[in-house]
Amino acid sequence: MMMMTKKWLTVLLLFILPLITFSQKKDFGIWYGVSAEHKLTKKLELDLSTNIRTFSNAAKIEQVFLEGGLAYELNKHLAIAGSYRLTKNIEHNNSYYFRHKVMLDIKGTMPAGDFSFSCRLRFQTAIKTYIRDENDKYPNYTGRVKLKAIYKTPTFPVNPYVYVESFSPMFSDKTRTIEKNRYAAGAELRILKQHSVEVEYIFQRDYLPHISDINIISLNYNIRF
Repeated sequence: MMMMTKKWLTVLLLFILPLITFSQKKDFGIWYGVSAEHKLTKKLELDLSTNIRTFSNAAKIEQVFLEGGLAYELNKHLAIAGSYRLTKNIEHNNSYYFRHKVMLDIKGTMPAGDFSFSCRLRFQTAIKTYIRDENDKYPNYTGRVKLKAIYKTPTFPVNPYVYVESFSPMFSDKTRTIEKNRYAAGAELRILKQHSVEVEYIFQRDYLPHISDINIISLNYNIRF
């Protein structure tokens, strides 16, 4: 089992190193998060989270948000979810303004031995309160696709994973079909039965309004009750 864990960690390194090399290292940020999950019924779950995201070499706060939602398990392979996120985001005038975001998800999961593969389709709309031009007066619509693979270590409290996520603008006249891509590798460390910590590296490339890269370290504390 230790050999399998070492092999999987090697795969993670092989995944991360090309991204670090590929990155233009224009910026660096750290994300700090806490999330909680609570089973309301056998199939219905309440999800709550809060997050602080930094940029400019982790020296400035880009956004802070609170999010709450419900997820319903249709069967053991398929679930749907809806959530609302209230964000305070830094804008072009270097002041912070609220944004409202609503998200609808459908997620499919397929176990394969000690691995678990998932695909999440997300439709989201965001409304700004900072109005800089005419386009800011209207909601922004985005489609997101996230593919994730997790290795569930049977005898060791660490579950490594990798994922890729793509963001596409919808109902707009933008020429690009891809707005942003994220590539990530990380691991979940189970501290107690209902508590865990996640550490991951994310490489994010934004294409709009121009190409920019950021390397991110994400730290998240998870509670299930």
